[in-house]
Formats: sequence, C-alpha cells, structure tokens
Amino acid sequence: MPTTTPDLPPADDEDTPRSPRGIQSVEVGGQLLKVLARTGRRMALKDLARAADMTAAKAHPYLVSFGKLGLIEQDAVSGHYGLGPLAMQLGLISLQQVDPVRLAIAELPALAQRIGYTVSASVWGDSGPTIIRVEEGPTAVYVAMRHGTTASVRHTATGKVFAAFGPRERAAAALAAEGFAGALDEPAFAAELEAVRQHQISEVTDQLLPGISALATPVFDGFGQLVLCLAVIGPSATLQTGPGSAAAGHLRDTARSLSQRLGAAQGTKP
Repeated sequence: MPTTTPDLPPADDEDTPRSPRGIQSVEVGGQLLKVLARTGRRMALKDLARAADMTAAKAHPYLVSFGKLGLIEQDAVSGHYGLGPLAMQLGLISLQQVDPVRLAIAELPALAQRIGYTVSASVWGDSGPTIIRVEEGPTAVYVAMRHGTTASVRHTATGKVFAAFGPRERAAAALAAEGFAGALDEPAFAAELEAVRQHQISEVTDQLLPGISALATPVFDGFGQLVLCLAVIGPSATLQTGPGSAAAGHLRDTARSLSQRLGAAQGTKP
C-alpha cells in the first residue's frame, strides 16, 4: 500500500538570506500611527483613514485597539483622533536614549565619501562652536582642523549656523568675545543669517582662510532645538558652494535623516 509523505517546510539553507517574519495586521494598523506622527495634529476618522490609504470601516477597529493600549486617544468633543499618552511616553523615552553625537559621528565617514571632501560635526561648547569629530575625504585639505577646535561665530560656516539657529544671547556673547560686539544687529550679517535660516545652509568662501570654502547645516532634535552642526570644508577652486550645490544637498540629506532619528517630524527642515 503506497504511503504518503506529509508536506514539510523546506530545510534551512544557511547560504540563503531570510527576511524576518512580521505580523501584517500590525504593519497595516501602524500606518495610522505614522500618519498622526507625520501630521502632528488630531484628525477626523475619514481623513485619517484616507491618509493611511484605507477605508474608515477598516481603520476604526485598529483605532479602538490602539485606544485601549493608550497609543491613540479620541477627543470627546470633536471625535478626532490623536496620539495617546503611551505614544508620548515612548517618544520621550526614545529621545532620552538617543545620543545625537554618536549618531552624527557614525554618519561622517560615508558623508565624506559622498561629498569628496573633509567633513566635521560640531556642538556648542564652553567657548562656542566646538568641533567634536573630523572625517577626511578623498580630497586632501591642508587646514589645521582637529577635535576640540573652537570655530569662529563670525567667519565660519559652522559658527553662522549656531548664530542663526541657537539662542541669540549666546551667539551675541560669543561674537563679543571675538571682538564683534553688536554684529547680530549689523544689517549685512543679519541678512546673511536670515539666508542661512531660509536655505538651511551656511556658506563661506575665502573668509577665514584664503583658498578655503565651507558649507554647514543644522541638526535638530524632537523639540526643534539645534543640537549640532555638520560641515564640509574644501579648496575654493573645486568645492562648489551655494544652497543648490551637490555638497549642500548631501549635507542637508544627512542632517534631515539625523534630525528625524532624533525625533523631528518628517518634513521638518532641514
């Protein structure tokens, strides 16, 4: 009498990469949470469902379950849905666990290769903008830039980012220490800082050192506060500056990614 062999799952092949299995319903419902996080406001059921690419009837059971967990809450008056207390607690805990300096340093090697020049990350230190990491690129730059160097607020791209997005009083004190008291009220410098805010890019050409140009861009945290600055430095003859340059684009893309990992909403500049 013939025997049958039951179907068995295929044997594991150690040489074949395997994708981790997930739960599709969780991924589908998670789109509703993503929409609320992205918009940053409460939404009516029909609008929320449409933005998550599902019907209201499909979205509602997910919202009920998320509400029981505290991930979502419904306004008693308007009936609109927003993120709940558990979502807020998770967000705050995540922000406490993330180290912006560590994240930025990890990105510098790849950024230097993409741009082709030396890049750096800076934070505000006791004496002003302070370089915490330098990563050399394929194109050599003969400038004495090292960890711990304090950047000029008036004459460097990094310094101007901190002047544009940091506390005014702090920038004013640093400028005064450099011998530029009242610089923030000078029309030319004020206009330059406004352009930095508008384009999210600071640029200098032959200002501090002849033949050297630089670009810099801000990185923000989930509270919209400036936490550090990314910059690129290179020969003025070859490093293209300006908000529309390729180097500026790479800087902004990396800064935007870091900002979002630090809690900034998608779409937040840079």
